[in-house]
Amino acid sequence: MNKIFWPILLALTLSACGTTGGTQATVEDRTGGKAASAGQAAGAGKTAGTETTALGGAGVAGSALDGSYAGDPRKNPASPLSTRSIFFDFDSFVVKAEYRPVLEAHAGYLLSKRDARVILQGNADERGSREYNLALGQKRAEAVRKALAVLGVAEAQLEAVSFGEEKPRNEASTEEAYAENRRTDVVYADE
Repeated sequence: MNKIFWPILLALTLSACGTTGGTQATVEDRTGGKAASAGQAAGAGKTAGTETTALGGAGVAGSALDGSYAGDPRKNPASPLSTRSIFFDFDSFVVKAEYRPVLEAHAGYLLSKRDARVILQGNADERGSREYNLALGQKRAEAVRKALAVLGVAEAQLEAVSFGEEKPRNEASTEEAYAENRRTDVVYADE
């Protein structure tokens, strides 16, 4: 198993850390000048009479480069890292196989960022006693913690807590609402 697991984990980590090359980003100059590419902006400082500056990671407000996820893959909606909730069946704390890609993505990120910490917040729906739901939420958070640990994440990076039924995502009393509340949320400590 280790012969298959480690190369796959390495490939996932490297693909998560890869950058796209090729085309230059177009930077809009809102002072009334012409648009300049990011390469030109980082270069001479002036382009065709229009003053530009390098982005320097700050991005341009109001564009896709505004820092919302330019340097942080966790904020990219197309990335599995943007999925922060693992949902469970009624009265269960078994992590479903459908969440494996999400857990692998978070594990790859945590392996690449050894200083990152994550808090796993277990939740339950309102059915059952307060004590039961608190225990079930803890079991759900621990199940996700164990899954990430199996994928190689250091125990020091993971913390499992339970909110039981105290932080519902949907307060209705329907099966759909209950399903939304049976979850573990992945919360990065630096966010």
